[in-house]
Amino acid sequence: MAEEGDVLTDLDNINPGANGADNQPAAGIITQYVKDLSVENPNAPDVYQWTDSPKVDVQFNIGAQPKGDQVTEVELKINITATGEKGTAYVVELSYCGLIGLRNIPEDQAHAFLFAEAPRILFPFARRVVADAVRDAGFPPLMVDPIDFNGLYVQQLQARRQQEAAAGNAPAPTGGDA
Repeated sequence: MAEEGDVLTDLDNINPGANGADNQPAAGIITQYVKDLSVENPNAPDVYQWTDSPKVDVQFNIGAQPKGDQVTEVELKINITATGEKGTAYVVELSYCGLIGLRNIPEDQAHAFLFAEAPRILFPFARRVVADAVRDAGFPPLMVDPIDFNGLYVQQLQARRQQEAAAGNAPAPTGGDA
């Protein structure tokens, strides 16, 4: 505690670490960036005369690679293919990444942050890059629908647990918790 006239009087640090060590959990985005972007417009300029609306297929994948003791690169890959009756209108492949800092977080919570929360934070920025790329290829901007990364994470986790239970490696989950 500081003296009465000082601005800070109590830091509410009940259990300080040795020598002021930071032992509180922390997670956050250090930086984010386009790692790779490919835009193909294979049938230009003929595609601009096509009258049918293209069918748009959106695929995405999430990956995480440790880059240091407390830093992980989370990669959100988005692949978009628009095709019409006469062929491919455009193809966009984006690898959008963020460097994520994690400190003093249990492994299961860190995994959930890296594969659900970090992609949720990165997605709006990746969405803008996709919209700009499609617009720059000469088409109306494509606004990719929002994705429930947390719901997908829970769904994938439950599917993995069921596969392990079926293989005899672990008991099947009994509730809806993940």
